[in-house]
Parts: sequence; C-alpha cells; structure tokens
Amino acid sequence: MYTPPYFEVSDQEEMIAFMQQHPFALLISADAKEPEVTHLPMEVEQRGDELFLTGHVARNNPQGDMLGQTDASVLVVFQGAHAYVSSSWYSQPNVPTWNYMAVHAYGKARVITSVEKVTEMMQALLSKYEQGQQSPVAWGAVPEKVMDGLLKGITCFEIKVERIDAKYKLSQNRNEQDRQAIISHLEAGSEKEKEVAAAMRTIDQAGANRAFTKTSQ
Repeated sequence: MYTPPYFEVSDQEEMIAFMQQHPFALLISADAKEPEVTHLPMEVEQRGDELFLTGHVARNNPQGDMLGQTDASVLVVFQGAHAYVSSSWYSQPNVPTWNYMAVHAYGKARVITSVEKVTEMMQALLSKYEQGQQSPVAWGAVPEKVMDGLLKGITCFEIKVERIDAKYKLSQNRNEQDRQAIISHLEAGSEKEKEVAAAMRTIDQAGANRAFTKTSQ
C-alpha cells in the first residue's frame, strides 16, 4: 500500500485495535489464474507475541481451495470510515480528495479441519455478535440438523500475520486552517463523515500531546 510518511501509522496496538473495531474485511488471495476476493467478518486474536486472523468461507467458494494450499499467502484489508473532501473547503484553490483509514494485514493461511476447533470458532462468533441483541440466539437454540449442515458447508481458516501496514489519510498534509474547515464540513454531514471528522480531531489531539511532551522535557 502506497503510504506517504504523513499518512503512515506505525503503532502496532493502534493497528490491532483498528482491525478489531472494523472486523468486516476483504480477504484477497491469488493463484496462477486470477485473484479471489471474499467479503467476510474476521476475528483478530493475539496469542502471546503472535497475531492471528480467523474466519470462514462457503465450502463452494473457490478461495477455500487456495487457502488449503501449503503456505498460501493472503492479504486482508480492513477499512474504516471514508469521506469526500471538496476543494471548495480550502482557503486556496486546490484539487478535491478522499479521506479514509485502512489497515492491510499480510500472512500465511491454513485451513482448519478439526471439527472441535471449527465448532468452537463458530460458537464464539455467534456469541459475540448475538450479544446485545434484543432476543439473542444461543448455540443450543439452533436445530442440530441445521447447525450440522452449516458446519459441513463452510471452510474455516486461520492466518498467521507476518506484516501489517496502516494508512490514515486524514488531511495531515493540509494547513491548520484547511484542516479545521474540512472537519467542520464533515461534522455537518452523514454519520460516516462525522466519523472521519472525529478521527481527524483525534489525530490533531495526538499531535498536540506529542508536541507538549516534547517541549516539557
């Protein structure tokens, strides 16, 4: 991912938190023919010093066969809020752009064949996303025949993450006047635009805190 220095995020904990907050991702793999992409929820797990992503695809999804290959290399893209930035918001004539946040995780995938492990993964996923629902569905409430059919119809996998890249393109290359104007316009827009504005304010505050710490030493 092309990332100019002013958009780069290097804090490992920040990148992991971002992935956990935006779990619906793109799983990308490729063979000699063409790339395959699946949209799916991903679980982010830290095991000691190692980071793993887990998920599942439909059994008939050809990407499952790719994941079953030895040392299959994959890319998982996590994307947060994004918004159009009009050039009319700048103090001087300039070109428009698009602000966004994204994390790319690279690693090796392997298919999980253990029935016990697959069941454990799906139970945890159901419990996580049913939590907070008005009438949450428990694992035992789903007819056994239906659940068995589900488990036989999916391919579960895990990815050992080898590298993470992150890019927060939030107008860090603009002057303070333009940044505040962008934030004000985004705060008056949609929920996604407000989320981008909030992220910009967070970036500004983090920069202010670093500057204060530096001058205080």
